[in-house]
Amino acid sequence: MITLVNYGLGNIQAFINIYKRLNIPVRVAQSADELAGAEKIILPGVGAFDWAMTKLDASGMRAALDDLVLAQHRPVLGVCVGMQMMARRSDEGAKSGLGWFDAEVKRFDESKFWHKTHLPHMGWNDVVPTSGALFRGLESPRFYFLHSYYFSPGDPAQMLATTDYNGIFTSAVCNGHIFGVQFHPEKSHHWGVQLLKNFAEL
Repeated sequence: MITLVNYGLGNIQAFINIYKRLNIPVRVAQSADELAGAEKIILPGVGAFDWAMTKLDASGMRAALDDLVLAQHRPVLGVCVGMQMMARRSDEGAKSGLGWFDAEVKRFDESKFWHKTHLPHMGWNDVVPTSGALFRGLESPRFYFLHSYYFSPGDPAQMLATTDYNGIFTSAVCNGHIFGVQFHPEKSHHWGVQLLKNFAEL
């Protein structure tokens, strides 16, 4: 059973549609009570870091998530801003993240670009897996991105995949049972479907 955390941000229906096509049970949690008993969790996200953290705090689900992930060791997948929220902090705002990774979220260096319209990093790009069952069965995968900030883990061993956008950045991470992807698998056609299936089968 996949539990989608609905705190007001994220492409919830797109995830539901994919899992229904895969005949994988999925449910949506909008409160701490609805999170209880979650087996595998997806934390989606779109928009700004501070706004996402504010919405999560207001939902009343943050403590329940910490318990499920840190104490009960339930597998979790953060997507886009949902991944960035797992870091300690972000250049995008002043609020603290969940701190599930010893990591920071940094803004791309615009001095590497010809002009500022190169941000956000938007559209399809190659993802190069380094290891991990999350990318099982994916050959030369391409995923859809939309972001101006990237995840910088303190431990390079936690990198699951990289992407080149005028420089290499980390596009997927793993800390034991905690996974994050900067791209949007729910918008990435068969590559995204396979990745979401792989997460459900971990």
